[in-house]
Amino acid sequence: MGKGESVMAELPPPKTVEAIYSHYAAAPQRFRAHLGASQIGGKCHRRLWFQFHWAVRPSFHGRILRLFETGNREEARVIANLRDIGVEVYDRDPETGKQIHYSEYGGHYAGSLDGIARGFPEAPVTWHVLEIKTANANNFKKLQQYGVQATKPEHYTQMQQYMAWAKLTRAYYICVCKDTDEIYGERIEFDAECIPGIGAKVYGILQARRPHGIDYPENSPECRFCDCRGVCRGSEPVARSCRTCEHVKMGVDTGLWVCGIVARVLSPEDQEKACDCYKAIEYQRD
Repeated sequence: MGKGESVMAELPPPKTVEAIYSHYAAAPQRFRAHLGASQIGGKCHRRLWFQFHWAVRPSFHGRILRLFETGNREEARVIANLRDIGVEVYDRDPETGKQIHYSEYGGHYAGSLDGIARGFPEAPVTWHVLEIKTANANNFKKLQQYGVQATKPEHYTQMQQYMAWAKLTRAYYICVCKDTDEIYGERIEFDAECIPGIGAKVYGILQARRPHGIDYPENSPECRFCDCRGVCRGSEPVARSCRTCEHVKMGVDTGLWVCGIVARVLSPEDQEKACDCYKAIEYQRD
C-alpha cells in the first residue's frame, strides 16, 4: 500500500431487515377468540379443537406477520380494482361501518366477509359473496388447473358458510399470485346440502371436552406441517390458559367461558392469563 492510501473500514453485518421483522414480532400475538369460518373447512377436527382451546400460543416470525399484512393489503387493492371496472362492492356494513360479520353459538363460531358485490361482467345483476386470497406460484397454478373446491377446500367451505349467512346463492373467489401478480377469478354456486355437515362439524368441536377426530400418521404432510403437532402428539404441553384448564367450562350456546373455581364468567383477557388454580386439561389420543 502506497503512502497516502487509506484503508476502507469493513462494513458491519446488515441489521436493518432483521430490525423490521423484529418490529412486527414485538407486537402482542393474540389468540383468536372464536372458531372461524375460515378454519372450519380444515380436515382435522383435532387441530380445530386445539386452535379453539388455545392449546398452542401464537408465535409467528416477523416475516410471516408481514406476509399476513401483505395479504390484508391486497384485499383493499382488489376491491379498488373491482370498483374501477364498475363492480359495486360493499366491504363494510352500512349500519355499523365495520366489516360484515356473522356469528353463531353466542359468538363461539364466527366469520367476517371481505365483501358483498354485484356487477361482475359474467353476472351483472347477481349479488355475490366476495372472497379475496393470495397464493404462491405453485398453489396458484394448481388453482388454475383444478379450481378452488379441489385445491383449497377450506376456502370453498368458508364461502359456502358465508353464502348461507348472507342468504346469497353465488360467491366470487379472487386469488392473486404473489410471485407474478396474476389474478384468478372463479364463481362459486351455493350448495345447500353441505351446510348441515358444516353445522354438525362446528357443534361437534364446540361441545367436545376432549380433542377427537382424524388421527393422521405421524409422517404424513398433514401432521408434519401442523402447528398443533407437538401438543397433539404429546411431546409438548398445552399452552397455559383458561381454555386448557380442567376447571373451566364453555357454554356452547351462551358464548361464555365460566371458571368452576371462582364461579364467574371469564373475559378473553382473563382467559389468556390463567390463575394459580390452573390444571392442564388431560386428553388421550383416539
